[in-house]
Amino acid sequence: MGCVARTVKRKYDSPQRTARSVETRHRILDAARELMLEIGYRGTTVAAVATRAGVNVDTVYELVGRKPVLLRELIEHAISGTNAAVAAEDRNYVKSILAEPDPRMKLSIYSRAVREIHQRMAPLFLALRDAASTEPEARAVWEQISQRRAVNMRALARDLRAAGGLRHDLSIDEAADVIWATNSSELYLLLTVDRSWSPRRYERWLADAWHRLLLT
Repeated sequence: MGCVARTVKRKYDSPQRTARSVETRHRILDAARELMLEIGYRGTTVAAVATRAGVNVDTVYELVGRKPVLLRELIEHAISGTNAAVAAEDRNYVKSILAEPDPRMKLSIYSRAVREIHQRMAPLFLALRDAASTEPEARAVWEQISQRRAVNMRALARDLRAAGGLRHDLSIDEAADVIWATNSSELYLLLTVDRSWSPRRYERWLADAWHRLLLT
């Protein structure tokens, strides 16, 4: 009887522990985001994240990882718009782009997605840009994401070519580089912060620029 009771308890405790771990992980990432935006990447320590999240330092390492991993997770969440990293092919806007036959509409869908991503990610980018100049690990995080973004832009350029919309004098790589450069966080911040554009104006401009630069 006693052995059976212990076995049942373990079965019911496992989902509860998993749920608590997920909730704690979200709390840790929320605390990390708040601190990095308040005092920057350099000023943020794992100990400070743990204190704000109300957990032990070991819990931060166990459920998320070191400070560069915290930053990468935050950026991944900003890109996906969810509480988890989502592969490019599984994102809703990518599915919409692939299903849309009109090249102009493909780029309009993507310009809206880019605007929404930057609205979530740009504040984190400022913290990362500041840290990347002196901290190799922070620089490595950005380069990793940047390179992956370049790969995704080649996939978009190939899709535009397959849809018959890409200019004939542009190679796939050239088109991908144009998209990669113009949808960067740097340009978004220049226009929306330094030049006081609204995010919606940025989205409209980006779609129009891509239509002019990329399509027949």
